[in-house]
Amino acid sequence: MASERCELVSDRRGGLWDALLYVPTVVGLGSAALMFWFQGNHSLGYLMVFLASFFLLQGTHRILGRLLLLPSAPVALDISKQRVALELRGGARVELVKDVRYFADYAGKSFGLTGMDLNGARKQFVVHRGQFSDDAMFKKTATALKVFS
Repeated sequence: MASERCELVSDRRGGLWDALLYVPTVVGLGSAALMFWFQGNHSLGYLMVFLASFFLLQGTHRILGRLLLLPSAPVALDISKQRVALELRGGARVELVKDVRYFADYAGKSFGLTGMDLNGARKQFVVHRGQFSDDAMFKKTATALKVFS
């Protein structure tokens, strides 16, 4: 089998949905932190600040990853039976050559890839349906990756 290559695009719709999920969560946790702090319950205030910070960082990473703005975001996939190569936005190329695993979600809206690169480091990536130019390309890529299930 020859290698199969596909280019990824920015998923603006998915990024918007993620923002609609994370922004109210961070605002709510931040508001609760202020409320607990000024009521004198500093322990819960610290906990809420921690949770708000965690969701802020996680949400920012997820949104920027979907929009392909992070240097570690994959912008292209090259799939063969022996390996999966990913081109990252920062210009690096990662080849997953050992213990490559493909994980499809139940809803069929994204999939995960894990494996070890040529240096022996474990890498993992999540790719969303909206990052493909069309649904046919997503299905074709998912079919090609089922070799690694």
